[in-house]
Amino acid sequence: MDILMHLAEERIREAMENGVFDNLPGKGQKIIPEDLSMIPEDLRAGYIILKNAGVLPEEMQLKKELVTLQNLIDCCYDEEEKKEIKKKINEKILRFNLLMEKRKKQNSPALKAYLGKIYGRFR
Repeated sequence: MDILMHLAEERIREAMENGVFDNLPGKGQKIIPEDLSMIPEDLRAGYIILKNAGVLPEEMQLKKELVTLQNLIDCCYDEEEKKEIKKKINEKILRFNLLMEKRKKQNSPALKAYLGKIYGRFR
């Protein structure tokens, strides 16, 4: 065992003895692994990193913002504010549609391979 590993183990042991790990969220609960079977193996690590960082793909972020703006319209009584929000919604829809068109035009080999794997899973 090298010196760094030994130091790390020693610090972990000390922290356990001092009760540092006693009040962690989820303590005593069963850990349920995520089902990543629908994601190609070579993309899983990146998917997990982005998910844990709270990063959404741009089109999903736009969809999320559209839902929020629609909820604002539903709660809004001022007609001027509704017009402003509707303008923002139209801008987001336009941006979303442009992104989706751009995705359709991108026929990269990686995308084709990924789609092939997806279609293969559903056949």
